[in-house]
Amino acid sequence: MTTPLDLTTSSYRRLLATPHVLRLLASAIVGHLPVAMTPLALLLAVRTDGGTVSLAGLLAAVYGVSAALGQPWWGRALDRRGHTPTLLFTGCASAVAFLALTVLPTAQYPAVAAALTAAAGLATPPLEAALRVLWPEVTPSDAQLRAALSLDASAQEVVFIVGPLLVLGIGIAAGPGATLGAAALLVLAGTLAFTTAAPARNWRPAAQRSADWMGPLRVRGPRVLALALAGAGAALGALNVLALALAESLNAPALSTLVPAALAVGSLAGGLLFGRMRLPGSTPRQLSATALGLAVGLTPFLLTPGPLASVITAVLPGLFLAPLLISVFASLEDLAPDGTLGEASAWMIAALGLGQAAGTAIAGTVGQTGPFLPATMALAGALLAAVTLLLGRRALATPRVPSRSESGHPILTV
Repeated sequence: MTTPLDLTTSSYRRLLATPHVLRLLASAIVGHLPVAMTPLALLLAVRTDGGTVSLAGLLAAVYGVSAALGQPWWGRALDRRGHTPTLLFTGCASAVAFLALTVLPTAQYPAVAAALTAAAGLATPPLEAALRVLWPEVTPSDAQLRAALSLDASAQEVVFIVGPLLVLGIGIAAGPGATLGAAALLVLAGTLAFTTAAPARNWRPAAQRSADWMGPLRVRGPRVLALALAGAGAALGALNVLALALAESLNAPALSTLVPAALAVGSLAGGLLFGRMRLPGSTPRQLSATALGLAVGLTPFLLTPGPLASVITAVLPGLFLAPLLISVFASLEDLAPDGTLGEASAWMIAALGLGQAAGTAIAGTVGQTGPFLPATMALAGALLAAVTLLLGRRALATPRVPSRSESGHPILTV
């Protein structure tokens, strides 16, 4: 049984009134919107140029994979060089690549389009990792840090709801070619607003450490978390294919968008609730419980529910998705080696993204046979996450560390 909601110390209103919090969160959201906009924007741009759907799909895949692969390297740069140089370089490079794609006839020059798309993805600013490094610096209590991580995870769902809507709106108002230009402006605006905030300007890297190509993954705890997030990402990727298979099987085309949207709504609600609850048990148990909840929430899809039931069912796994992410990032502060929190956060983001790409690709090979196999693959990914966390619970168990009031150092105890 959970304890009552802590409506005072975990108040989101109080958190947002804390200096710098709203600016950092809002700028990170703005700068991250292109990640959600680009796949659809590329589809519109390629089709407008007379290109094929397969080319658009290829470019979208190139962008997603390159964005995931680039994050750990930029996370390491955050830890070693600081926020300002890393974010400004990546933000400007990504914006330039988007602007070049805006004027390039993609159908005529597919190889150049692929190279520019890869550049835009690889240079995605590590705003999520940077924000998670700064949360302990700007939140005055353990409760507010927990609320900040919850609000952060929930805000990512807003990104993936608003991003496609922006593409559609901009495409109608200014034409499909303007959508990639808008992505360039957003990534640049968000990055500039973030890097000019006082906490980002004043943050300094920890003392230089010896080079280690594995970075935080040389420690078992972060490796366990990364593998678990890869499994969760695979479940999310398979769910996208499942939504399309349900739409075709049930002759309800809207399900292809309503099911992912319902998952996002569930995750948004779950994250906000989780940030205001005090749950019993150790951090490893909470991690396992949220991953298992994700799997249980996906199980009804094996029965191929009807259109309305499918939308309602999609909310269930979403309720556990954001809490899983919150628990993972809350654990990193204790598990990541000193001076590697930015890179560790980036590895988690990369693991989730790569798992999602793999889940989409694998489930796509069986999606033509109906919704059962994609549903099975989504469930398998969630179970992989749960089993990984259960087997790795000893690596995830860390001794209790002093709270802020005891040590002066911002530590989150979940």
